[in-house]
Amino acid sequence: MNHQSFLRLIDPVKDKMFRLALRLLVSKEAAEDATQEVILKLWNRKDKVKDYANIEAFMISVTKNYCLDQLKARSNNNLRIIHTNYDSNELSVHSKAELSDELDQIERIVEMLPEQQKVIFQLRDIEEYDYSEIAEITKMREPAIRVTLSRARKKIKEELLKTHRYGIK
Repeated sequence: MNHQSFLRLIDPVKDKMFRLALRLLVSKEAAEDATQEVILKLWNRKDKVKDYANIEAFMISVTKNYCLDQLKARSNNNLRIIHTNYDSNELSVHSKAELSDELDQIERIVEMLPEQQKVIFQLRDIEEYDYSEIAEITKMREPAIRVTLSRARKKIKEELLKTHRYGIK
């Protein structure tokens, strides 16, 4: 595999790899470094990469594993699940403040979830992967993924309702 064909293979996936790395590592710089490291790893294994049935799932899986290794090495379990690039001219300042507060609240709730639930929530509800793709990435069975995702969503909903009901922040 030459340089050009490798780039054609990586291009459609590199943004997803970066977003996942950003969610897991929090820092934009750390996510950029992680994405570059994963691409370098994939380049070094370029002749084997094309043999995978679902190359995108493999690349996302390598990214996830690299980031989790980085988190373990730093003992940093601060996972974030918020898009910071939301921009709309149609919202008033008040609406933007409310939206920001809601997203911060959801972020705090998601940070309390177990790591597996955070990753599955990210892949399914943020990145919109199919259950079969998540199964390939996480090496879990689809029913277990559905249960884990359901528990994550239920916990998020319960915490949001509790906060709105009692005005807790």
